[in-house]
Amino acid sequence: MTTHAAQSESAMPGYATRWKGLIFIGVSLLVISLDNTILNIALPSLSNDLNANISDLQWIIDAYVLVFAALLLTMGAVSDRYGRKKALQIGLVMFGIGSLGAALSETTTALIVSRGFLGIAGAFIMPSTLSLINVSFPLRERAQAIGIWSAIFGLGIAIGPVVGGLLLKLYSWHILFLINLPIIVIALIGGQRFLAESKDETAPKLDIPGVIFSSTGVFALVFAIIEAGVKGWSNPEVLGLFAIAFVLLAIFTFVESRTEEPMMPLYLFKNLSFSGASIAIAMVMFSLAGSLFFVSQYMQTVLGYDTLTAGLGTLPVAIGLVIIAPLSAPVSRRIGIKFTVALGIGVASLALFFMGTNYAVDTPYVIVALGQLLLATGMGLAMAPATNSIMSAIPANKSGIGSAMNDTTRELGAALGVAVLGTFMNSIYISGVQGSLKLIPGLPKELIDIVSGSIQAAHAVANAPEVPKLFGTLITTTANHSFVNGMTHAMIVGSIIMAASAVFVLIMLPSRIVQPPDEVDEPVELSGAAPAVGD
Repeated sequence: MTTHAAQSESAMPGYATRWKGLIFIGVSLLVISLDNTILNIALPSLSNDLNANISDLQWIIDAYVLVFAALLLTMGAVSDRYGRKKALQIGLVMFGIGSLGAALSETTTALIVSRGFLGIAGAFIMPSTLSLINVSFPLRERAQAIGIWSAIFGLGIAIGPVVGGLLLKLYSWHILFLINLPIIVIALIGGQRFLAESKDETAPKLDIPGVIFSSTGVFALVFAIIEAGVKGWSNPEVLGLFAIAFVLLAIFTFVESRTEEPMMPLYLFKNLSFSGASIAIAMVMFSLAGSLFFVSQYMQTVLGYDTLTAGLGTLPVAIGLVIIAPLSAPVSRRIGIKFTVALGIGVASLALFFMGTNYAVDTPYVIVALGQLLLATGMGLAMAPATNSIMSAIPANKSGIGSAMNDTTRELGAALGVAVLGTFMNSIYISGVQGSLKLIPGLPKELIDIVSGSIQAAHAVANAPEVPKLFGTLITTTANHSFVNGMTHAMIVGSIIMAASAVFVLIMLPSRIVQPPDEVDEPVELSGAAPAVGD
């Protein structure tokens, strides 16, 4: 690399303290990723303490997801214009306030509002973390830094049930929010010390029409996907939401194409290093969210693990991601991002096929763990290189909006994974339960309808004092087999979708990252690696 290039590296914002800064970027990210899954394990406690029904519990979870996904693009643009470090710090303070409000909530309405506020804070934080890496690390180090970022993101999602289960053993559900406060203080202090401010000095005024149509369009789309998983894909309300989302996003695209200074430059999507990798990221999250949705229920209900043991049972995912994601950088340097991402998605496909053909009502934990470890290996290989491809394909001054696009596709992929695979599993579960239990003489239809609602409901009915022991055993056995049958078939469907995604990556993702002009110094391999100074 030339002396000029070396000098330009040292002039990058936060270059001198970039590795120390990465520690506190990681701490900030951990708060967000933990919040995605830590609350799921506390739903029974919330139901009892707040008298929350199923609809209330759904909104407690979805309020965060919906607001977070809807505002990502907007907050990414805000961070580019007003400062990425500033956006991160503001988001952390807001997340602390929202966490305190959630912990002090005494009604479901108060908790839902607090979760929505946390979604706003999260939308400030997450794009800022990745965009700060993009502007602080030179191309030769960016792949490794993003690998660490991806490992932390996956780690937070995977250990959420573990942390939640452990804390719930010791305290009430309120601690799940209070635990955020000391982490936020550490992130604020460290970030203030080691992160440098950066922003787009030529950023235009905020694109208000773009903000309105992107946020409402993404909100409607994510809401439609979530509702499809609950009510079915042909439900009129669901179809109406999809129609609204299509119209709003079509208007957003039209407005952005006619605006001189758009919030989301549409030319980015012509670069397959950006758009192809975005789809790959969505597919990785599709497999992660869909499989964790099944496995956590499977371990608690079918295998009979308590909440803490079930949480610990997901550790292979965390271990695999922490080990593999940072190693994806040298792999991509050797074989290129196209083949690394395709290989990772292919391994994830094999993992889902393994789980779909080996998980049963009496599967030993070692087999359960092996499936999760294989899945984490695939995700770790694919996630970081795909993210690096996205971030290396955008101009540095658009790092915030590029990061936000990456985060939005993650949320869409996760929502789709739960909705698509969940719908497939539910249809098989309901068919199996109703088909078997209707053959049992004397079993009331109302009881069968309740059991058909979920495997948790089936176990609750089977263990009820007023239900005869023989009926209880038949209900439990039927529900367990029907759930596993639905889960394994859904995983095989997921495996097929992931295999098709790997082929898509091989066809669509360029062999070399197509970089924006302001990033090009020397030809850079798809890994994003460049020769070290002095080579």
